[in-house]
Amino acid sequence: MSIRPSLLFVTDLAYQARGRRYCDEDIHLTSRLRGAFDLALCHPLDAAALMDAFDAVVVRNSGPVLHYQEAYDAFREKAAAQGTLVYNPLSGRGDMAGKQYLLELTADGYPVIPTVDRPQDLHLLPEAGRYAVKPKAGADSIGLAFVPRDRLGGLSYGDILVQPRIDFRYEVSFYYIDDAFQYALHAPDPDRRWVLEPYEPTGADLAFADRFIEWNTLDHGIQRVDACRTREGDLLLVELEDLNPYLSLDLVGDRTRDDFVAGLTASLHRFLDASPRV
Repeated sequence: MSIRPSLLFVTDLAYQARGRRYCDEDIHLTSRLRGAFDLALCHPLDAAALMDAFDAVVVRNSGPVLHYQEAYDAFREKAAAQGTLVYNPLSGRGDMAGKQYLLELTADGYPVIPTVDRPQDLHLLPEAGRYAVKPKAGADSIGLAFVPRDRLGGLSYGDILVQPRIDFRYEVSFYYIDDAFQYALHAPDPDRRWVLEPYEPTGADLAFADRFIEWNTLDHGIQRVDACRTREGDLLLVELEDLNPYLSLDLVGDRTRDDFVAGLTASLHRFLDASPRV
């Protein structure tokens, strides 16, 4: 490894995300990381062809992989075959592996929005005015639909998940580097998911989020735990994003942003030191 490790930073600067500017976040991150690493940016479609020249690949705001699924699968296969270091590591059990984990967490009794994927299990869901139907490989609300209960039996099952539509007070996101909590943001208006404000979590809130970080067992990487606050005051997991979570760094204070970049830099160094390239 060179004295200054080299990173291939994977991002789609042209991706148009609703309510977010992915490109600004990654321009800021890379401008800061250049102080500690030799770094180059590339589009996700180019990652497999370029990654051999770098000490590690960092996957950031690369957009939903379903837009380039074949190329992403090829990248994962090549990286695994030759021992390429990828951050986040490709062993994530959350959204990185699809939304199947919501079924596992439901079955194991975790505080998650109840989720099923078979018509014979619909009776396990609580009564609701409407139900969310989403693809297991979905991202960024792509393919999401809300239907009444009398239409659930006629759906084509196999690649979809069904959940009750929760009447929640607000959504809140907890951001982690490795297993260390960094900051939290919440959306006070349920109809404006990406209009976020700083949120001061309670001890119970952090205990909730920590459970999912521990469950995922990623030693290194950035994770975002998304939850909703029910009318009764409970938190339920919405999503465990461990592939390329958007960080909303433009909405936190300068000190929090600086601390995050410092934490990310230290995490990347630990990752490289613990996993020397073969």
